Amino acid sequence: QVQLEESGGGLVQPGDSLRLSCTASGAISRGAMAWFRQAPGKERTFVAAVRGSGRRDYADFVKGRFTIDRDNAKNTVHLLMNNLETDVTAVYYCALSQGSFSAPREIDDFDSWGQGTQVTVSS
Repeated sequence: QVQLEESGGGLVQPGDSLRLSCTASGAISRGAMAWFRQAPGKERTFVAAVRGSGRRDYADFVKGRFTIDRDNAKNTVHLLMNNLETDVTAVYYCALSQGSFSAPREIDDFDSWGQGTQVTVSS
């Protein structure tokens, strides 16, 4: 199973930007990579995904503030988050789907997960 490791989380102020990274231990070129988040006391929810084709999908709350990108040569996926607001505070998880889902967005669509990285937006 591919191992995933996130990095780039931290404490930032409202309006700041943050770039999360996720590095996989194996090839990801044929899989869909995604970011999920989980706030305290809430369920883990979908944030963004980039398919093997390069097509991107975003949750509605993103509102154009986030961009997901992948670098297959480096087995890495990034999530650039701009104009951060306090409601994005959560643990962000990287996930890999190696199944045949056309548009993976559900937790069960993904078979590898990272340990998560904390993102805190506070003034």
